[in-house]
Amino acid sequence: MTDTSRPRGGYIQRDRGWHPPAYHPGYKTSVTRSPQKALLSLPTTLSEETGPVFSQSIIGPRDNDLLHNHAADGESAIGSRILVYGQVRDQSGRGLPATLVEVWQANAGGRYRHQKETYLAPLDPNFGGCGRCLTDAQGYYEFRSVLPGPYPWPNGVNDWRPSHIHFSLFGEAFAQRLITQMYFEGDPLIWKCPIVNTIPSRQAIEDLIAPLDLNASIPMDTLAYRFDITLRGRRQTYFENRPEGL
Repeated sequence: MTDTSRPRGGYIQRDRGWHPPAYHPGYKTSVTRSPQKALLSLPTTLSEETGPVFSQSIIGPRDNDLLHNHAADGESAIGSRILVYGQVRDQSGRGLPATLVEVWQANAGGRYRHQKETYLAPLDPNFGGCGRCLTDAQGYYEFRSVLPGPYPWPNGVNDWRPSHIHFSLFGEAFAQRLITQMYFEGDPLIWKCPIVNTIPSRQAIEDLIAPLDLNASIPMDTLAYRFDITLRGRRQTYFENRPEGL
């Protein structure tokens, strides 16, 4: 459960210089999606600072196992097997317990399971591409999955998205809401991606790259990557959609 003894109303403002501008011509769809008027900054409300609260009862036994949560009995998703783990922290660096972490990704061939997908890579019948979990008492989470493949997208003539996993987190309150993406150490496409290149700070980009952790890997089975996430504040993990968040 959420620690209600923690002080409320003191959320550190997001640093807009750390996040990408809403309008970035190199990212084609931002031209029409970006705000046409100046943004407004408003103080958080009580409801934004005190909810939602999640319990373990909403989590199924395979929700954080993308290898098997959509697979037929005895089957498994196809691809290089990975373990992604890390700690979710608040604006002061403290681990956040009972935080809902949701993920979604392309399969090993770089294809998503949705109706408007046009990439020619095949679907994996045993891979749904999404999962969720709650962080433990120290704020740690863990998922098993397959390494998502890169894929082309109609931004430029030959633009490709690097391998990545989408994350959605609620934290202790709506005021900490975060949607972001995680990339993989060593992927050369990261630095060529027009979406990544909207981020003005190289350090902010590097904070989105999960390093390989052989100490946490499972020999002859699974490679591990660590991805720590900070919600709000001066050390906040890059917010995917809007600099102001909610």
